[in-house]
Amino acid sequence: MKKINELKILKLFLLISLFVFTVNFIPLKNHPRPDFKRDNWINLNGSWDFSIDWGNSGEERGLIEGKGFNRKILVPFPPESKLSGIGVKDFMNAVWYKRTFKIPENWKDKRILLHFEASDYHTKVWINGKKVGEHVGGFTPFSFDITEFLKSGDNTIIVKAEDYVRSHLQPAGKQSGTYESRGANYTRVTGIWQTVWLEAVGKTYLKKLRVYPDVDNKTVTLELFSAGEPLENGKMEIIIEGKNKIKQELKFSKHLMSTLKIKKPELWTPDNPYLYKIIVIIKNGKGEIIDNLNSYFGMRKIEAKNGKIYLNDKPIFLRMVLNQGYYQDGIYTAKSDEELRRDIQLTKELGFNGARLHQKVFSKRFIYLSDKMGLLLWGEFGDWGLDKTNPKAFQIYYKQWEEAIERDFNSPSIIGWCPLNEVWRDPKEKDFIIDVFRFTKLMDPTRLIIDTSGGIHYVSPDIYDYHDYTQSPEKFMEHLNNLDNFILKKLGKMNVPRKKQPIFVSEYGGIFWKPNTKDKKAWGYGEKPKTKEEFIRRYKKLTEILLKNPKVSGFCYTQLYDIEQESNGLLYYNRKPKFPPAIFYKINTQKAAVEE
Repeated sequence: MKKINELKILKLFLLISLFVFTVNFIPLKNHPRPDFKRDNWINLNGSWDFSIDWGNSGEERGLIEGKGFNRKILVPFPPESKLSGIGVKDFMNAVWYKRTFKIPENWKDKRILLHFEASDYHTKVWINGKKVGEHVGGFTPFSFDITEFLKSGDNTIIVKAEDYVRSHLQPAGKQSGTYESRGANYTRVTGIWQTVWLEAVGKTYLKKLRVYPDVDNKTVTLELFSAGEPLENGKMEIIIEGKNKIKQELKFSKHLMSTLKIKKPELWTPDNPYLYKIIVIIKNGKGEIIDNLNSYFGMRKIEAKNGKIYLNDKPIFLRMVLNQGYYQDGIYTAKSDEELRRDIQLTKELGFNGARLHQKVFSKRFIYLSDKMGLLLWGEFGDWGLDKTNPKAFQIYYKQWEEAIERDFNSPSIIGWCPLNEVWRDPKEKDFIIDVFRFTKLMDPTRLIIDTSGGIHYVSPDIYDYHDYTQSPEKFMEHLNNLDNFILKKLGKMNVPRKKQPIFVSEYGGIFWKPNTKDKKAWGYGEKPKTKEEFIRRYKKLTEILLKNPKVSGFCYTQLYDIEQESNGLLYYNRKPKFPPAIFYKINTQKAAVEE
């Protein structure tokens, strides 16, 4: 009897300990924006009250007042995920979150900003019962100045996220429009899926920073945008830290451009991912610091000319792999920096120098680690799910795409943008594609732009890309050698023919490999190889055809890892390699003809 009681007490102790740990545990503790970092910030990740609003009636039922919250969720993991503690996979019209927070005493005279790194899809926020704002878009960050809504002691935040993934009026990426994950569409994501955080800034503060490295002239130009109260007799101090320190002080203005000379610049490359630190300090007329921000940049130049891609004036071959940003336990959300770092490290161990970030805007921590570890990236937006023939489509799309470009503008690892993927079905989409391409060019003239990857090129992109999942090496080579005819057959006469642009085969391979599986939904491209040796032979032949062709400047293999039923990765979904990475490293790192 005594032993039974002791076991009951031990069980109760373990349950209490687990509860306390869950309540106090803060996942993803690192600062979410290493490129725009202040010291005064509070991470709001962790345990929140939660409610699923199946009928989207929560506003009528009093959830704004804090009633009706019947569950706990671990933010920032989406409620569909195992890590969230919810694990509901059905369509959720709306979800609600609630928690309290306190503002530190030393933040008293500052402006307080509330940041969401990403919430899918239409998010509304209330502080202490008053609405502070809303945001539309599932991939991009947003923030609100909540200073006027705060009180001393506990403050209550309530968040509502509506998500109609089947409406065809929201870009959803690879989120499935059917109940089950199937084909190349996977488990959905609803609500908060990236870090939520508070930040204290000065009454005048830096709101945006754009960095323009100029490798040819050995300079860097900073464009600085400030917000908040007017500042008389203020100063702005800029410090660049590298092998030498550069310092400049300017008279404060809400919009400033400053060009600084970089002596003997250290160029950013995948082999030498050198980053310069930026410190921006705003001082008032008395010389007191009212804002202090840390950022970084890389001295990097990318261009396409003479049928080749040049990185810092040297021809480069893009050895890329498709990365879709999915995780077994967190779906859209990696559980740690270690998980993100592992994906980058495995990519490099397999002999790739870059990744195409597919149908999703990845977390800023992933972009930062790529900047730091030296992985070339091709940025993309999750445009699938949006009906591009709808007159409202461009209006819905452009604002979200603008936010994505703006967030990552300063990252040296991102060498190109691809706003759309495989748009080829309807001529009514033509104006949409052209408008998006022109808009992207205006937003960022410093990078290479593809209009729609693998789709109809209604305009002439910087890089001429196409997709080819032919599994026969002989036919694959034939397509490449007769590219104009192959493209004409695949995309039709509306496609703009290639001029002198470099060729980028931005999807190929996708070889099916999942031995001994009984999963009938499991799939890959083409006939499944019968042996490991056959898989490697096919991979080697397809890849060497691209490496040895002098017109080809890059490839992107589909894909890095399996996702749910899609079984064409070089790694399993848990990131365990299917074959020794050294095999692929040896194939992928062969010198390409374009580099000769």
